[in-house]
Amino acid sequence: MSTTREKPIVLVVEDDAVTRHSAIAMIEDAGFAVWAVDNGNAAIRVLDDGAAVRVVVTDIDMPLGIDGIKLAACIHRRWPGVGIVIASGKVRPQPGDVPAEGRFLRKPYTEEQVIEAIRGLLDPSEAPPQG
Repeated sequence: MSTTREKPIVLVVEDDAVTRHSAIAMIEDAGFAVWAVDNGNAAIRVLDDGAAVRVVVTDIDMPLGIDGIKLAACIHRRWPGVGIVIASGKVRPQPGDVPAEGRFLRKPYTEEQVIEAIRGLLDPSEAPPQG
């Protein structure tokens, strides 16, 4: 009898559809399960619903609702076990904007950068095999 390990869920929060779909493809190709929403309010609803999200990858500059920095602070406070990757091509986070265990990526990021950031937030036994 073989056991299948569930893929860790990564929630992508990105208002730009092209960037969102690109991030989804990169993260899925690395072996993760990916859910995606287009704003911070929707991300909070997903987490409130009890989804087993392990890492959130969020843009900072989002026009609807809360921005990525406020979202990261909310996640850090309410769901401390969820890893946070914040990305932006426009805004540079100030000290304290990114939670201590979180990561910041400058856009445009590469597949290697985003996957390395996600893997760095997980226990090695949780991450899908590289390859």
